[in-house]
Amino acid sequence: MVPKPPFTLESALQKVKLAQALWNTRDPSRVVNGYTATSIWRNRDHFLRGHTEIKSFLTTKWARERSYRLRKELFSFHDNKIAVQFWYEYQDAQDKMKWKRCYGIEHWTFDTEGVMEKRMMSGNDVEIGEEKRWFGERVGDVDTVTIPSGHF
Repeated sequence: MVPKPPFTLESALQKVKLAQALWNTRDPSRVVNGYTATSIWRNRDHFLRGHTEIKSFLTTKWARERSYRLRKELFSFHDNKIAVQFWYEYQDAQDKMKWKRCYGIEHWTFDTEGVMEKRMMSGNDVEIGEEKRWFGERVGDVDTVTIPSGHF
């Protein structure tokens, strides 16, 4: 059952972790189904609308961002809106496969059925060495990683 607004603490937390699991599939065809057909996105400097544009964007994103692993945490919620803080790590296929970590925030708005109709994302990438990774290959569940206090 998809959590629907108005969100409670429990349903907002569930929504965040469902989104995290979906994005960690790195499957644009699956991820796009979490959004309305007319969903509006801003992802950094990209402005998108609808499934076709979102799917195309995600396909390009994950062709570049290899070994992608994401963690999302609830920041705030109210009625049909949720804000999250997130971190993800990836190898940049356009930059000699260097490891990077993105630090970001997202603001989500949902329709009455609990499907996201608006996603606004801001993020900053930082180059890291493999030894600085939090979500390395030996980490089975990104939620078990303790994020250092200076990064949360």
